[in-house]
Amino acid sequence: HIPVVPNGIFVERYTHSNEQLELGEAALIFTGTMDYRPNVDAMLWFVNHVLPKIQERVPETQLYIVGQKPHARLSALRDRGGVYITGRVPTVQPYLHNASVYVAPLRMGGGTRLKILEAMAAGCAVVTTNIGASGLQGDTQRALVIADTATEIAYAVVRLLEDPQRRHELGEAARKYVTAYYDWSAIIPQLLAIYSH
Repeated sequence: HIPVVPNGIFVERYTHSNEQLELGEAALIFTGTMDYRPNVDAMLWFVNHVLPKIQERVPETQLYIVGQKPHARLSALRDRGGVYITGRVPTVQPYLHNASVYVAPLRMGGGTRLKILEAMAAGCAVVTTNIGASGLQGDTQRALVIADTATEIAYAVVRLLEDPQRRHELGEAARKYVTAYYDWSAIIPQLLAIYSH
């Protein structure tokens, strides 16, 4: 028998932010190390194929790509309307707490998507792909909107931008599930139980 214990985060670090950012009424956020190939691919694809569909319906939509070491391939995105590349920031919490929707349109990669857990802990409404959600507990996936094609993702984001109540409900469910399954206070007892056998 091989026990499997999930990776985790300290949820409390993400539940509050004292810093207010003026990101606009329709702010989409993506976070991550921005020279990591899956993150670069996700943002190039999203900006070229998904964001225009969203901006057709919600013209004021703005995308903030938050993370250190932006790859040179992302430079062309700076000229696109409504796209901001921050580079390294002191903390991601202010961006998460002032976002309308967190997007994680990942099309490749593996491992624990800590960025998604952090966004959920901050109470974000999250739209991701099946690859982005892979490995998360089934219950946790109920607090995400999962879509894979450009049209499906755009539709999901637009629906959330137009429905603040649904965003709030998803964010609250996300925080609940990530606390139950991925906070270290839930994971450490599992580890101790395994060690004791």
